[in-house]
Amino acid sequence: MAKIYVASSWRNQYFPEVVNKLREYGHEVYDFRNPPHNHGAFMWKNVDPDFDKWTVDQYKQGLQHPSSERQFQADLDALNWADTCLLVLPCGRSAHTEAGWMKGAGKRVVVYIPEMQEAELMYKLFDLVSGNLEEVNDFFSSSEN
Repeated sequence: MAKIYVASSWRNQYFPEVVNKLREYGHEVYDFRNPPHNHGAFMWKNVDPDFDKWTVDQYKQGLQHPSSERQFQADLDALNWADTCLLVLPCGRSAHTEAGWMKGAGKRVVVYIPEMQEAELMYKLFDLVSGNLEEVNDFFSSSEN
């Protein structure tokens, strides 16, 4: 069974179902919405309610906030722990950065598209592109870790 880092978006409606289904399949799964540090999930609004009006300098300061540091470390530890990344679309910049980091680290990356998004050529870098979670599970189960 795989140790999976699920990279996605807070706004992704499929995320909870995907995490639950992967666990039902017997995989170990890191869930960024429920991090292991027991400080709750990271939200920029907890750093500053006006984060969406920041300048670049304010953003750089926000990256140094204790909750930013704590969540970054939890995510980085999980990226190192996992042998596989499942990029669940639709998602944004952070999830794509995580998937790229995993591939660059020599780990497996699968793109799961539960609902067709705009075509992306560079997903050819990854190990599998699928719209079927059972096919994804079969790939995880048949591939060497």
